Amino acid sequence: MAEATVDAPSGAAEPVRPATSLPVHQRPRRRRPRRSWVPYLLLAPGLLWLIVFYIAPMVTTASLSMQEGNVDDGYTFTGNVAIFAHALSTYWPQLLRSLFYAGIATLLALVLGYPLAYFIASRRGRMKNILLVLVIAPFFTSFLIRTMAWQTFLSSEGGTLTTILNWLHLGFLFDWFGNVLQWIGASPNGEILYSPWAVVWGLTYNFLPFMILPLYTSLDRLDGRLLEAAGDLYATPRETFRHVTWPLSLPGVVSGTLLTFIPASGDFINSRLLGNTNTVMIGQVIDSQFLRVLDYPLASALSFILLIIILALVMIYVRRAGTEELV
Repeated sequence: MAEATVDAPSGAAEPVRPATSLPVHQRPRRRRPRRSWVPYLLLAPGLLWLIVFYIAPMVTTASLSMQEGNVDDGYTFTGNVAIFAHALSTYWPQLLRSLFYAGIATLLALVLGYPLAYFIASRRGRMKNILLVLVIAPFFTSFLIRTMAWQTFLSSEGGTLTTILNWLHLGFLFDWFGNVLQWIGASPNGEILYSPWAVVWGLTYNFLPFMILPLYTSLDRLDGRLLEAAGDLYATPRETFRHVTWPLSLPGVVSGTLLTFIPASGDFINSRLLGNTNTVMIGQVIDSQFLRVLDYPLASALSFILLIIILALVMIYVRRAGTEELV
């Protein structure tokens, strides 16, 4: 039986063949997407800032640390890598002390800053704005002036703390705490001022806003319905904080601890004004080597060592914290 063929009606459009079935010379040319330079232009100021104020100084510091010479005759690059071993073997106590003081100050700032950040995040309207202004108000005063104010506050001779305790008939607490510091060897003469305790509290006070603001940012984003849902599931306030509030605020905790620990590790103002010869931090050593001893290679080597150690600690901490979202 012959198959019937149906001819297409005259005037009907022919079916369009796919482009892949056309000969190469008849295929339509694909237009290449135009490259937009806008993202690169927006990124350029930040990259330029990092190159000029971070990468270039870091390279200069590393190069200067491996040079030999003096200020009068100049310095020559000799590739002296032994300076790093010398710097580390000579000033490792000050380096460890700096990391220890910075770690304690960071923990204290977290303990003090978390409840305050939570309280600010739970406020509404004008009260929240007023509290935020009070948090950043210390930035309107010089860092040096704020640290010197602690000298007046902690002084045993007419200091603010002594005056308040005497007015409350609790002046014995000041003497008792000084005796405790002397007993544990933290203060040679029983003074609260010029002791490790004073240095740590100075660091905590000066860098506390750097802890509060990231914590506030994370806690302010917290959805209140999650807390209500936890309560509906019969979770206690402690369980709600442990399983809901704390995990969701971890980005702020990580950011706040980094913003507090990093500058506190290299600080030298607090140890100089509030400490003694036994509380010298690595930042104070670097400052002395640069401006007094004029040993630029050794000071540069110490700066580079501190930079590498802090970068390593930050990488380990961020990985162990389980979050890379830094608010």
